[in-house]
Amino acid sequence: MTVITVNTSKGRLSQEQRRRLAETLTDAVLVPEVGQFAPAARVGFQVHFVERESDMMAIGGRLLADVGPDLDVMVIDVAVMDGDWRQEVRAEVVERVLSAMAEACGLPEPAPAWWVNFRVIDEGSWGSRGGVLSVLSLLDSGVFTEEKAKAIRAALGA
Repeated sequence: MTVITVNTSKGRLSQEQRRRLAETLTDAVLVPEVGQFAPAARVGFQVHFVERESDMMAIGGRLLADVGPDLDVMVIDVAVMDGDWRQEVRAEVVERVLSAMAEACGLPEPAPAWWVNFRVIDEGSWGSRGGVLSVLSLLDSGVFTEEKAKAIRAALGA
């Protein structure tokens, strides 16, 4: 289970950009998480787009409404279930997310005020379907590579 929340100023992303990002942000996290491109795993991913008025966001101690339209501010929050999230895997996710954002926005590289937060939700702290979920129960679903399943079990001491 993964939730990606893209926080932007109102009107920053068009519907077509959001449509594209729904897919590319999902895959930006999915591939490092399960170890391969697995379309069947997409059902466990949600992407939320949150828009805020320019007087409801600030950077450098100033409201965006006061700074002007030239500053492109975004925060992308990625929340994932506990698993094999070594530093190099986290870095890969952050880079893939920023690359997907730049591509969808038609930019050669991410803007300096686009920030990604990567959060791991502790085992036993994620719930759905009336109960607590565990990544361990998903390992036999067929979407994880054998190598990734082994790494997740090792990371969780299972």
